[in-house]
Amino acid sequence: MSLKKFLSLFLLFAAVCFSQDDSQIGVELGKETTYIPVYNRQGTIYIPVKLFADVLGVKYTQLKENEKIKFFFPQYNLTVTSKNPYLVLESNEKQSEVVQLPTSTYIIEDQLYIPLAYSLHFLEKALGTTLDYTNAGILSVEGLTSKNVSESNNNKSKKKTGISGLTLDQKANGTLIRLKSEKRIPSYSSSYKEGTLTITFKNTSVDVDKLKRVGGKGVVKEIKARNTGKNAELLVSVTKDYTASEVLNIDNSNDLMITIHNKIFSNTIDNNKNKVKWDFDVIVIDAGHGGKDVGAIGVNGVREKDVNLGVALKLGRLIENNMKNVKVVYTRSNDTFIELYKRGKIANENGGKLFISIHCNSTPQRPTDATGFEVYLLRPGRTQEAIQIATRENSVIQYEDNPKRYAKLTDENFILVSMAHSSYMKYSEKFSDLLNSQFSNNFNSGSRGIKQAGFYVLVGASMPSVLIESGFLTNPKDAAFLKSDNGQSKIAESILNAIKNYREYYQQVMLSE
Repeated sequence: MSLKKFLSLFLLFAAVCFSQDDSQIGVELGKETTYIPVYNRQGTIYIPVKLFADVLGVKYTQLKENEKIKFFFPQYNLTVTSKNPYLVLESNEKQSEVVQLPTSTYIIEDQLYIPLAYSLHFLEKALGTTLDYTNAGILSVEGLTSKNVSESNNNKSKKKTGISGLTLDQKANGTLIRLKSEKRIPSYSSSYKEGTLTITFKNTSVDVDKLKRVGGKGVVKEIKARNTGKNAELLVSVTKDYTASEVLNIDNSNDLMITIHNKIFSNTIDNNKNKVKWDFDVIVIDAGHGGKDVGAIGVNGVREKDVNLGVALKLGRLIENNMKNVKVVYTRSNDTFIELYKRGKIANENGGKLFISIHCNSTPQRPTDATGFEVYLLRPGRTQEAIQIATRENSVIQYEDNPKRYAKLTDENFILVSMAHSSYMKYSEKFSDLLNSQFSNNFNSGSRGIKQAGFYVLVGASMPSVLIESGFLTNPKDAAFLKSDNGQSKIAESILNAIKNYREYYQQVMLSE
């Protein structure tokens, strides 16, 4: 450490200990000084980093409801997380450096505070200048003005051209459009009118010439792009076979994937004249895990595989007693290990009309306050939590003889799988809505909503399908409920009620065709 740096830190701590007013500091930028509040915790001064950035004119974006903030400084991007000692510095060349502070950050009244003394060096690196705190109560930003910072940020942003390329991949049931992007684009919207799908990407630009496409054998006839103010628009001209579209972020990439669905498969069920084939006569119940795969272990010692089987068998008996014309098929009816791909195979071979996979949730923290039900559809995961849950459930392939069979199920291929399932998706979504309503109304813990993730167990089932996470085994109250015979019975009853309502909807759709 240099002598100047040592003296700066020493005087900083001296100011903390002897200053008569340690509730604020002044940020000196050029000839202007702006005062911002500070948080003094056991002699360590913390500054509100958003207010500090505002004084400098530094742009930032908030992620996960203020839990994480990314600052776009001239030399580096700096990511700060609440209640976390790690800072992430990302250079213009996309090289990242993770730094551990000796103390965590804090959230106070919607402001994220960082320890000033320990963060000085990294703030200097991000700004590309020196921060001087030798004058007690004044933090001087040497050689910079807000205009300098703004111009530097503008130059930096110009290097990121936004959407710079496009590839088309024609499939039997639609078209995949992959957009190459130089930066992450989290916000977009779409609309459809008179044969043109317009997708708007917020706060980015587009290379108009590189995205232009004309002709094609599939549902996409022409693609144009344009810049409109701060936003970019993609205009996709489609044929009359167009039915739906979806925009997805690709994990570990800035690229975007757009799925353009056509009618070839979307109306397979509805337009099939052989109504007998689509009679609602078989329900497949999949009790997750089993045998050597115990699943999650509850805080009370209960095993997930046992809870799943208990709910599955109770649900099956309820269906048999209340829905006389419906056959119940179990992927397992005892403590047996069944490979994931075989579960979908069982469902298909038995002519299933609805596939229900039953699981229990858990968290790395034990115990946890997390509680409630979740319902999942087969699509690429959009949230980190959903991706983690799918990863945990998919990890059971380690017990299988040939886990490599799943190697090609990457994020992009899950998009293809979800397109292949598009003929069943509206039915899966309807059943999910009905389950969500039952869980929300019947249980104090309620429902955590309908989500999506790439569960391997749902891939092979060629029918409407959902995966249920029925409470958290790492929550003491949930775990006790899930272990009890009464709790399992109530869960089964709620699923049965959703199935009854779904059958009414399903039969109405069949009769209307």
